[in-house]
Amino acid sequence: MKKLQTIIIDDEDLARGIVREYLDDQQDVEITAECSNGFDAVKAITVLKPDLIFLDIQMPKINGFEVLELLPDPPTVIFITAYDQYALKAFEVHAVDYLLKPFSKERFDEALKRARSKIGKMTKENIKPLIEEAHTKQRPIERVLVKDGANVHVIQVHTIDYIEAKDDYISINANGKSHLKHYRLSTLEKELDRLQFVRTHRSYIVNIDRISKIELYAKDSRIAILKDGTRVPISRGNYERIKEML
Repeated sequence: MKKLQTIIIDDEDLARGIVREYLDDQQDVEITAECSNGFDAVKAITVLKPDLIFLDIQMPKINGFEVLELLPDPPTVIFITAYDQYALKAFEVHAVDYLLKPFSKERFDEALKRARSKIGKMTKENIKPLIEEAHTKQRPIERVLVKDGANVHVIQVHTIDYIEAKDDYISINANGKSHLKHYRLSTLEKELDRLQFVRTHRSYIVNIDRISKIELYAKDSRIAILKDGTRVPISRGNYERIKEML
């Protein structure tokens, strides 16, 4: 019988040890990795493709919600968390299993039993509402995470020059580099500081501090010249707001 492949992700040694101990009597479960931070978790999940993960939320560097955001095909997950009224409510609304620290062996076994019935059924669409709800709580965001293979780039929002929509992706341009992320421009617009970032065109969002000048391009058509020389189109409907912000 194929064993259930699982990864334990928690920044606390003691917490990982408890999960490991509680899994000792589960003969059909194999722990393939343990991770103490979100970066290592994304790499391990991408490479090992486990059936189930035990995922702590409150971790340094990147948290549990951000780990899931970076995975195109997330495995079944049991969240582990200290008391967080918001998170617990969100888990219950979206029918996601969680363990509230400290948890008993009985509660652990109960969560594991429910998770078994969901193995292979977790998709990005299933977990998307929970991730979006977590983002809503954190607005305006201070950083954007981009997965590049098994690696993760953390882009501080204040370093972004502009963002361009490219089909189902967005191109985030910061510090002279471009990063592709599978995300909607309209969704990111809602998460950014509206006093710092402005929609210039249906395909562009610009950091207002990066605009050097605005030039007339054609009749009723303008372009923003950024400080690095990049030329970004401005739609007629967005021009008045940009002018006010400048």
